[in-house]
Amino acid sequence: MSISQEGQRVSSEAGETVHPSTPVTPTPLQQPQVSTDPALSDPVVTLVMPTMNEADGIADCIASATTAFEALGVPGEILVSDSSTDATPDIARALGARVVTPDRRGYGYAYRYAFRHARGEYVVIGDADTTYDFTEIPRLLTALQREDADMVLGSRFDGEILPGAMPPLHQYLGNPGLTAVLNLLYRSDVSDAHSGFRILRRDALEQLDLRSEGMEFASEMIMEATAKGLHIVEVPITYHVRRGEATLASFPDGWRHVRFMLVNAPGALFSTPGTVSAALGIAVVALGLTGVTPSLATVLLGSFLLLGGVHLVGMAFVVRATGRPIRAPNGPVMHWLGRLFTVERGLVVGATLAAVGVVPTLGLLSAPATLSAAGLVGLTLLALGGYVASVSLFVAALERR
Repeated sequence: MSISQEGQRVSSEAGETVHPSTPVTPTPLQQPQVSTDPALSDPVVTLVMPTMNEADGIADCIASATTAFEALGVPGEILVSDSSTDATPDIARALGARVVTPDRRGYGYAYRYAFRHARGEYVVIGDADTTYDFTEIPRLLTALQREDADMVLGSRFDGEILPGAMPPLHQYLGNPGLTAVLNLLYRSDVSDAHSGFRILRRDALEQLDLRSEGMEFASEMIMEATAKGLHIVEVPITYHVRRGEATLASFPDGWRHVRFMLVNAPGALFSTPGTVSAALGIAVVALGLTGVTPSLATVLLGSFLLLGGVHLVGMAFVVRATGRPIRAPNGPVMHWLGRLFTVERGLVVGATLAAVGVVPTLGLLSAPATLSAAGLVGLTLLALGGYVASVSLFVAALERR
């Protein structure tokens, strides 16, 4: 898909040129919930800005975006998703922007609400506090088309962060640390996962199942895009000093990002450590039982590792059955167990483990003053059997919902 200097759309699929004045019917997902001005030419690029009391910077942002549209030679629209109590929406309307008012607050929700009203073939997102220079939009759009990408991030860390633009805690610890965690858990490869300046193809945006309402929206977009196999590239940008009062709460918002990344990667949170713990537990129990003299302490340690590991793997099954995590637990072990699992097999395995554990456990009851390694193994097998059977029934019940 390319844009000519005459402001025409060229469809690579149909091979035909459609002038901006030709009406385009939005898909049901993107159907605007408010009427649009029919006098406006159908925009090629939509810039979406969420605002909450950004009267100090909104005019400059609109001016720089207008300059970018003129440089591209295409019709564009500026869509402000506003929750302000100051003059921000009045300034935006006076300068030609469309203003929509979300029915509830939240950084992520403001974007999601605005996306339903966006009409452009390409959607740019950016903050309205002058930290991003929207005259750089053509560079992002050029990279999107040249690399045949689905999303282009404006990378502050590959570009330049002007003095005073970002607190040292965010620049040297917060943003790099959160980006590293996201790259590790979701196998993405970006330098600035939390940059607020991005451009996406409209069809790529419609593939993302975006649900978050807060600041974790920035992470969710990358996580979703990576999980869906979308092509992401980065372009260096300059990050400027903001105008107006900052609204970011460093530690609460940082924790929201971390929590969101963890709960949407149950493989890394549950199944992988669970598998490792269970395998290690079996090895430690075997070591404690096969020595010249059985080691009660070693068997006890192995039992804890085994029980904890199986519990975590069970939790991964529960999460997969109850929710729709962005990165589902589909590693080799989970894939193998998922193919074999039925509620009947789970009950049989659970009953078998419990039955094997009954005899050594009865030995403990006959000599309650003595705790043997064999008796401890029996207790472990009883616990495992009960857990496997109960989780099997629980997951089966959840999957029927």
